[in-house]
Amino acid sequence: MIEIDQVMKIAIIGGGIGGLTTALALKKVGIPFQLYEQTPAIKAVGAGIILANNAMQVYKHLGVHKAIEQAGNKITCMQITNAHLEPLSDLDLQPFEAHYQLQNQAILRSDLHAILVQHVGEENIVLNKRLQNIQKNDEGYQLLFEDGSCATTPFVIGADGIHSKVRQTLFPPSTLRDSHQWCWRGVVNYQLDHPQTAIEAWGQGARCGIVAVNNTQVYWYFTLNDNLGVLQDSPKKHLHRFDKTMEDIILATPQENIIASKLMDLKPINTWNTESVCLIGDAAHATTPNLGQGACQAVEDAYVLGELLKKYDVAKAFQLYPVIRRKKAHFVVNTSWKFGKLAQLNNPFGIFLRNCAVKYLIPKNANKKQLGYLFELDKIE
Repeated sequence: MIEIDQVMKIAIIGGGIGGLTTALALKKVGIPFQLYEQTPAIKAVGAGIILANNAMQVYKHLGVHKAIEQAGNKITCMQITNAHLEPLSDLDLQPFEAHYQLQNQAILRSDLHAILVQHVGEENIVLNKRLQNIQKNDEGYQLLFEDGSCATTPFVIGADGIHSKVRQTLFPPSTLRDSHQWCWRGVVNYQLDHPQTAIEAWGQGARCGIVAVNNTQVYWYFTLNDNLGVLQDSPKKHLHRFDKTMEDIILATPQENIIASKLMDLKPINTWNTESVCLIGDAAHATTPNLGQGACQAVEDAYVLGELLKKYDVAKAFQLYPVIRRKKAHFVVNTSWKFGKLAQLNNPFGIFLRNCAVKYLIPKNANKKQLGYLFELDKIE
């Protein structure tokens, strides 16, 4: 067994958005770390992403927001429509832009990953290290990797996603929840008439969203209840449910560039840490993507953990971090779950009532209040 000399460095398991942002946060406060990523090369999982204002505040704090703004596309309005693209709800984001001096940004995941890797530094990332097991010893934890190598570290941050090996090995049993929805995603060369508006269209048992991620490309997603034949390998047979604009965008995407996945979350858990180990992002609070806050909450985790490490030792920071973050993260998980069920009703009468409620009964102030809560970073005392 090959021993990797990493004594006294915090080990970050996972090189997704949460793991890379945590690495940036540790680098900012001068905490030595090593990030282990299971794939041979760090690459994006998914196609595009919207970084909401809360995430952009963190990236400004970490000094990478300008690079993200240059690579992405600012979003000033979020719109919910019916299947025919007739508006049900418009949410103007400009008041939040004025307050925080930042905009929501849509960006290709690959571009975001490249920016984060560049600022973390490739010398701090070890690739092709799939975690096989973790064993506690006198020096802390021994990390055993599938390639036969190992590393010893006093502290571990599990940023290894919804199927976290760190969580499964060191924490109480947890439960993944199946939303009974499938989602396809893709990116295509296309010009939108209103590139600074993110649109989500609600149909019958289905949704479709589009957003420009730069000057030439559009990120789209198509979500369908799994009792409507979603075991097919393409969403294209279901496009009759939506306006022709959606159809044109998806049909223009080569089949090999379309990503399919089951939408699941992690039933909320209360234990995110031990004295020497903590979970962040999807490893701690995986959510369905219905609020656009999954990655954003991982980014907030990284921020809070970094700020705590300015004031406390690692064990104390690990202890306080979930106390600060749990309420908001669980709110996102639970609200997103309910929102996804509401948005994909299959009963025509229920859809009629839902659309009327969204259009006429829900005050804009209620939506703004929720966004205000999501966009405000958790306070570190």
